[in-house]
Amino acid sequence: MAVIIEPFKIKSVEPIPFTTRDEREERMREAGYNAFQLPASAVTFDFLTDSGTAAMSAAQWAAMLIADESYAGSRSFETFERVVKELTGFRHVIPTHQGRAAERILFSCALMAGQHVPSNSHFDTTRANIEYQGAIADDLVIAEGLDPRSPHPFKGNVDLARLERYLDEHRRHAGANVALGMCTITNNSGGGQPVSLENLRAQSRIYRARRIPFILDACRFAENAWMIRERESGQAGRSVRDIAQEIFSLADGCTMSGKKDALVNMGGFLALDDDALAAKAKHLLILTEGFPTYGGCAARDLEAFAVGLGEGMEERYLEYRMATVRYLARGLEKIGIPTVQPPGGHAVFIDAHAFLPWIPPKQLPGQALVVALYLEGGIRACEIGSVMFGKPGTDGGFAPAALELVRLALPRRCYTQSHVDRVLEICGEVAKKKRELTGFQIVERPPFLPHFTARFRPLPRGARELATPGTGVA
Repeated sequence: MAVIIEPFKIKSVEPIPFTTRDEREERMREAGYNAFQLPASAVTFDFLTDSGTAAMSAAQWAAMLIADESYAGSRSFETFERVVKELTGFRHVIPTHQGRAAERILFSCALMAGQHVPSNSHFDTTRANIEYQGAIADDLVIAEGLDPRSPHPFKGNVDLARLERYLDEHRRHAGANVALGMCTITNNSGGGQPVSLENLRAQSRIYRARRIPFILDACRFAENAWMIRERESGQAGRSVRDIAQEIFSLADGCTMSGKKDALVNMGGFLALDDDALAAKAKHLLILTEGFPTYGGCAARDLEAFAVGLGEGMEERYLEYRMATVRYLARGLEKIGIPTVQPPGGHAVFIDAHAFLPWIPPKQLPGQALVVALYLEGGIRACEIGSVMFGKPGTDGGFAPAALELVRLALPRRCYTQSHVDRVLEICGEVAKKKRELTGFQIVERPPFLPHFTARFRPLPRGARELATPGTGVA
């Protein structure tokens, strides 16, 4: 098709809020200049996250009506378990209320303080849950993954030579100090970039040769599989499901938030092959989430999840999904707003450092752009830079993030092309006024996941002093 259309009809609608500039300025001040603290009723275009924001299908809603809400051993769990096992091949399926619960349970059972966990790039909750255990999350993404303009088709790949050196070094000096290896598909913090099948196969060989468990953060597995099919030599004739099943076969387990590629508003799971680790995980699950056949979810959530796993791999849907992301990225580039290239799967990532080069990382250029997008037209976006990943030092120093990005995450099956065109108009106005933008300073910073609850203040125009992040707890 010359025009790639939405492969669905819209059967239910929700009104979009519209606000004035004065109203948005007041709301942003009340929120401490943190978009996470804005009420949804004051947001016109909500691109904060693609997590749990999908529009569910008629088939998913229908499945919820036949759910069996039995506390233990419900039919809905049996349906969910069967679908996950057919997809992943893992023997133990442990439902959780969302992906970070699966991460917390896995790391509580598998990590000890001082151990290391390598990945391409750990995302925010993964890193926080590892660090909460006193372990160390290390990023080993390829060099191209840190270059927003690199045309490399698989910028989420792990640097394999670096990974082997890393594992050998830890074996020599710290014994079995690498508890497990991870890989995030797609690589969210690097721009939603995919990992190639060739790279995943190599990671699997490296970990298995050293008897180190290999775990996938698989919340966007279908988008990753689609980009393997479209970009990787020798993969064009395969189905998305077939590629996805091979991806899972290369690992020893996975964590997953169903709120992404499974198209549900709530739910996740931990899947494992290791009997002993799965038993420990189920015991911990009972303490904090619920019985192992519901894991903090209503049975109706599990029914919708099971349907959504299939719908998320439908190729017409994925074609439309990727086309939407490309359309937004091309539109931003045309109006002079640089984006991470090539576009990833679930979002468009603006290179805030390149767009606002006069604002140094310590003055949080991504946060400045997030605020500007909201004030100009009610767009809520997410900073993925030195607010999310920067590290304040005890000596007053500051280690900025490797990239200063702003993510426009597209909720699945929610917005139409006219919505995206209006977003581009608003972004164009921001681009015209970009020289008016100034940096920000954190004035209240929690110890974990600061982007969720930190409070900020705008720096005065022409400020020369480098801002230092606040150390207070929100």
